[in-house]
Amino acid sequence: MKEQFKVATFAGGCFWCMVEPFEERPGIISVQSGYTGGHTANPTYMSVITETTGHREAVQIEYDPNKFSYERLVGIFWQQIDPTDAGGQFADRGESYKTAIYYHDEEQKRTAETSKRELEQSGKFNAPIVTDILPAQIFYKAEDKHQDYHKTNSFHYKRYKKGSGRADFIKDHWGVKKNKNRLKETLSDIQYHVTQENGTERPFQNEYYDLEGDGIYVDIVSKEPLFSSEDKYDAGCGWPSFTKPIEKQQVNENVDTSHGMRRTEVRSEKADSHLGHVFDDGPVKQGGLRYCINSAALEFIPKEDMEKRGYGYLTHLFHNKEAGT
Repeated sequence: MKEQFKVATFAGGCFWCMVEPFEERPGIISVQSGYTGGHTANPTYMSVITETTGHREAVQIEYDPNKFSYERLVGIFWQQIDPTDAGGQFADRGESYKTAIYYHDEEQKRTAETSKRELEQSGKFNAPIVTDILPAQIFYKAEDKHQDYHKTNSFHYKRYKKGSGRADFIKDHWGVKKNKNRLKETLSDIQYHVTQENGTERPFQNEYYDLEGDGIYVDIVSKEPLFSSEDKYDAGCGWPSFTKPIEKQQVNENVDTSHGMRRTEVRSEKADSHLGHVFDDGPVKQGGLRYCINSAALEFIPKEDMEKRGYGYLTHLFHNKEAGT
């Protein structure tokens, strides 16, 4: 492991569901499923589920703190679990499915304790926050078949996450509660039409299709960061085009068969805003995708305003340009 990289360890119930939320974000090096916190060496899945080893299913994350802070990791962790459940998580019961933050140094401990206290004080939950904050112990990597389960068994993974109750819990507690009447007052007609009625604005007659400034583009409804000017390019289509989102977890892709076509719709994760569509005719060297997005679904935050607007943690996106590399 390189010197600048650090490790974070979280137990959040079934480890199948705790990899996808963290992986493939800028600064995340690797995410592994495994077992920790128990009293037996080299545990296996079959031994852990007997509830006699003391181990919990967990994930261990290697990350670059210069690009992704531990505070953000803890914030994502909270949004994957029911922190009020002392007996397991959702459909999975028992000690091995209990939640915990395992800290690797005093700074992580302070961050975790502060975050837990803030969550308790937020009033988001009507019951005490019971997630343990414990010193890290030996982490044992799980069997290969349990690694990247959301990729190797994607159909079963999605059914399991939905059927266990985790997916709906996350949506109910962390999704944006939309008030359509309020949105009609705060959004312009075209912004409301695009984001709430799956509309499309006119090409070449929208705010950002030819904008060239440095900064990020956020959801006009929830203000969640979606795209960076570093990934924006002129596709000649008349709408803002990007090769990828800042983090893939920030957007959802759905099959769209409207208008007699079969396309892939793009929606924001938190606010469920209609954003546009993604096509496979983008720059090959950048992955071959073209995220064709309506300007009306976005707000542009210039690079120089990101810190004061609360997006300072994303300024690393522009460090290479500032360094001239």
